Amino acid sequence: MILPRLIMWTSCGTTARLLHEAGARPVLAARRADRLEALGKELDDALAVPTDVTDPAQLQALIAATVDRYGRVDGLVNNAGAGTFHRIDAISPAGFLDMLNLNVVSVLSGIQAVLPHMRKAGGGRIVNVSSGSTRAPMPGNAAYPATKCAVNRLSEVARMDLADDDIQVTLLLPSITATEFGDGMFLDGKPRPGGLIPHSPEYVAKFIVRALRTGEERIDIPHGPEQPMESLL
Repeated sequence: MILPRLIMWTSCGTTARLLHEAGARPVLAARRADRLEALGKELDDALAVPTDVTDPAQLQALIAATVDRYGRVDGLVNNAGAGTFHRIDAISPAGFLDMLNLNVVSVLSGIQAVLPHMRKAGGGRIVNVSSGSTRAPMPGNAAYPATKCAVNRLSEVARMDLADDDIQVTLLLPSITATEFGDGMFLDGKPRPGGLIPHSPEYVAKFIVRALRTGEERIDIPHGPEQPMESLL
């Protein structure tokens, strides 16, 4: 299983570090320029491009900067996203549209932006990060899983549509993860109802690297305690 050399990554420094350790060249894209610059320096001056993926012009600038430095794009990880937790009668339609733009439309835009370069190279790997919250409904949690359900179908069909180009699209569904997501609501690591235990960013990052190596169709990260990776391969 060979890891693609050049990976464009949107958000999450933990995965970028793991990719770098594995020998890939991560291209970093996120909105927080200060953190991005620091991470780029940490990873041997990796290309870091402050990017709002909901802005088509900024997304194209990211692609242009990547191709200008490296001449190619081997992989793409779509992970930028946001969530909210409200009862159905308290969801803001305007806020929901903003979330759809970030969580869903930017995934489509990212895929379309890298396609010419992957086709020119003869193939590529794309990992779209969804959510285990799409597996079962939960009171007070409709808007975020709804956007991720859209990512699920988008990814499934993209894999079919791009198969002839040897571009493999993987759908990744993490459980809850101890990150800043949701204002850091899972950072305490405490178990939640239903057997949900927050996973570390490092644990989830390993699955992303696995997806980039294998190009498999779908990875459901099991709820509950973290498991040895050997048992999940």
